Amino acid sequence: MKNYFPLSMIPIIQPNRKIIDLTHSYSDETIYWPTEEGFKIEKEFDGITENGYYYSANKFCSPEHGGTHMDAPIHFAQDKDTVEMISLEKLISQAIVIDVSEKSLSNADYQITKKDFENWESSFGRIPDNSIILCHTGFGRFWPDRARYIGTKNFGESAIKELHFPGLHSESAKWLVENRKINAVGLDTPSIDHGQSTTFETHRILCSSEIPIFENLANLNKLPPLGAFIVALPMKIKGGSGAPLRIVALV
Repeated sequence: MKNYFPLSMIPIIQPNRKIIDLTHSYSDETIYWPTEEGFKIEKEFDGITENGYYYSANKFCSPEHGGTHMDAPIHFAQDKDTVEMISLEKLISQAIVIDVSEKSLSNADYQITKKDFENWESSFGRIPDNSIILCHTGFGRFWPDRARYIGTKNFGESAIKELHFPGLHSESAKWLVENRKINAVGLDTPSIDHGQSTTFETHRILCSSEIPIFENLANLNKLPPLGAFIVALPMKIKGGSGAPLRIVALV
């Protein structure tokens, strides 16, 4: 039998809750990996129809991975869950926020350490089971300035060597999956691995453990260290390795 949330645990129906959007809009400014073409929208109709009423319709094209999006475990782990297979229980739950913005803003290649998590726990207690881990690097403030957000304005394979942004250290990812019970991990940069990574070990560790990853999040500076409740709903792409994500926090 499935486990359902008791009504008392669903913050949206409780008073004095504020909803914070953690999602960047999709547009021609949306930031993608340097080798991707990016978001495109094409207007199919906008005007008055022959029957006299107004009508508007567009079509869009986007890579799975770019803008505010989710990485499904299969992105870096063979035979693991695709987008539509991820349980809602992993995507709708309490969150903690690790603030490493001071360190990241002084070092664009900073990797979030186990010590950062231990410092958080010394202040707020053990990370609650079934939490979504959100890492606030401060880089969300640079969106949509590509040069400041990812370290380069350039595109193509050669630009990958120019990427500079913070990420989660692979040892920290390993510690989380082995010592804490977590639902998902997200941050306000283009990748859970730092920009200079060439082996993507953090992706591989989390995906192998069936942990979804949220990237390019917005407004993490508006969340408390403990007490926010996350609703993260990706486009339900069957067989997808990732998907655009609409994610909000209730605080």
